[in-house]
Amino acid sequence: MTATAPRFGSAPLVRLLLVATVLLGTVFTVLSGTASAHAALTGSTPEDGAVVATAPKDISLTFSEQIAMGDNSIRVLDPGNKRADTGKIRDLSSGGTVAYGVDLHAGLPDGTYTVAWQAVSADSHPISGAFTFSIGAPSKTTAAVPSEEAGGGLVGTLYDIARYISYAGFILLVGGAAFILGCWPRGASVRPLQRLVVQGWLTLTAATLVLLLLRSPYTGSGELGDAFDLGGLQDVLATKTGAALVSRLLLLGAAALFVAVLFGAYAKRETPQDEEENKERKDLTFGLTVGGAVVAAGIAGTWALAEHASTGIQTGLAMPVDVLHLLAVASWLGGLTALLVALYRAPSLENAAVRRFSRVAFVSVVVLAATGLYQSWRQVGSWSALWGTSYGQLLLVKVGLVAVLVGIAWFSRRWTGRLEQRAEAGAGVRAGVRVGAEAEAEAATGSETGGGTETTASVTVVGDSERATQLARQKEALATARQKRIRDSDPGRIGLRRSVLAEAGVAVVLLAVTTVLTSTEPGRTAEQEAGATGGTAATAPATEGPLALTLPFDTGGENGKGTVRLTLDPGRSGANAMHIYVDGPDGQPLDVPEVKAAFTLTAQKIGPLPIVPEHFAPGHWSADAVQIPMPGEWQLQLTIRTSDIDQTTVDKNVKIG
Repeated sequence: MTATAPRFGSAPLVRLLLVATVLLGTVFTVLSGTASAHAALTGSTPEDGAVVATAPKDISLTFSEQIAMGDNSIRVLDPGNKRADTGKIRDLSSGGTVAYGVDLHAGLPDGTYTVAWQAVSADSHPISGAFTFSIGAPSKTTAAVPSEEAGGGLVGTLYDIARYISYAGFILLVGGAAFILGCWPRGASVRPLQRLVVQGWLTLTAATLVLLLLRSPYTGSGELGDAFDLGGLQDVLATKTGAALVSRLLLLGAAALFVAVLFGAYAKRETPQDEEENKERKDLTFGLTVGGAVVAAGIAGTWALAEHASTGIQTGLAMPVDVLHLLAVASWLGGLTALLVALYRAPSLENAAVRRFSRVAFVSVVVLAATGLYQSWRQVGSWSALWGTSYGQLLLVKVGLVAVLVGIAWFSRRWTGRLEQRAEAGAGVRAGVRVGAEAEAEAATGSETGGGTETTASVTVVGDSERATQLARQKEALATARQKRIRDSDPGRIGLRRSVLAEAGVAVVLLAVTTVLTSTEPGRTAEQEAGATGGTAATAPATEGPLALTLPFDTGGENGKGTVRLTLDPGRSGANAMHIYVDGPDGQPLDVPEVKAAFTLTAQKIGPLPIVPEHFAPGHWSADAVQIPMPGEWQLQLTIRTSDIDQTTVDKNVKIG
């Protein structure tokens, strides 16, 4: 049974594009800045903020997981912003420890040195950081450390856009082809569906090439001009991500052959004439199905081998699960897009095709739920990380969008059921319309020719050709009018089109959230990094000038209550002057035996940086050249001792620019 789907104007699709654009803009605006490092610096020698008596021979850095480093990944700058290292990176990893080092020049003078590093974590995302140490005594430093986060700027934005486009191309290519083979074989000869699948292939291929070119500046200099640096491209090809992108291009070559056969030999065998042709079509269908599944799984594997699934726990299980997850997404969302195109652009669409896709979508949702549940457990790890980390919050947004999508799909299934109920009754109506239209065409033909067959010899071939053209136009006009009557009398198909259009709109936003999610630090890792703070310290607003704080304290002993005031000037990264004032309950200076301070940057695993101020006057302690290596949200801890046995520590989270 065939239900006609007339060719509408592009207004519905334009509305979908506008709504999707607005939603995507909102998503990227809200979620911008959530991507962060997936490996962390866990230690260094010398330690951050340390003051050593003699110049060390080398610098070593320890990380939480496997990373990749280039020749210029670790830079040591002296107080005058000149290189103090030899530039040769050494791999010091052993056992389960990931460490890298660089040798220093001999005879370094006293002063404060800055160590700036940049690397690529095992899941392909760039990370960077900086810290300081001093030889002899701290000094002023003019070392220039890049303020921009690795993977940011224009190159980072373009790279993220290309990643989103590559996911979209994969979904259109795989989902569109699966819809044709599994739900509507006759769609192989429908031009709009052919264009959809081919555009998916072109989109994925172009986005992959862009990712390959941008990879070097994305993980390195951040300069767009370095995209065409052949040396940088050669370095990229030697990495895991570069190998995955090249493998994707090779698999897309095989996919091009698959598409050519699908829209060539397969489409020509749409209506087999005999048993032999029918057998050939079945064999071709089987070959395309198996071959297409292998190619699609291979392309999906290029993501699994280079991103989140390839790192962390249970990678042997996580990678095939990730492949299944991507294939289920493509079958559902790509098939949904193909169905939308068929409903709006194809001359007709069988109800059976809609029913088949409904079953495919149901299976895809089940697979998505199972694989998504496993991925969530693996990447989030705990309920607190689900609510308290960017990854967990994004995951909740994704789950909510999937729930909305499933709800809309339920309405689509209801419209599909109504179409099935109306199909049998509508068959007679459509047949009557066809018969009536043919009778009208014949009557029009008869009236025009006057019913005569004998004419003069002057009725030449030219005259017959003109008449045939006129009759063809009349029949086309009648067919168009017939399609319009069927459309206007079929509210079920109108409802199905609208619900599928709504599904596609939500799917576009869901894909955007998924893309951002893949570049966000997993909740399990983020919570481990934040474990030191315990989430109990208050957060002070960001400061634009000198930092000034007043905190109450109580050591529990005699004269153990009071307030401590701290100022940090200029309150920025680099050298700062710190003053601490201790007052008693009466507001007068309280001269206590000892005051200490410490700064910790939990996000980068830096600190605590101990500071022992000097006693300057009663109730007043000070320290010069307090080094804050980089801006961020620091945890400040102040320890006040009021007697030999009575002391307390108060803390405050402060943002230092």
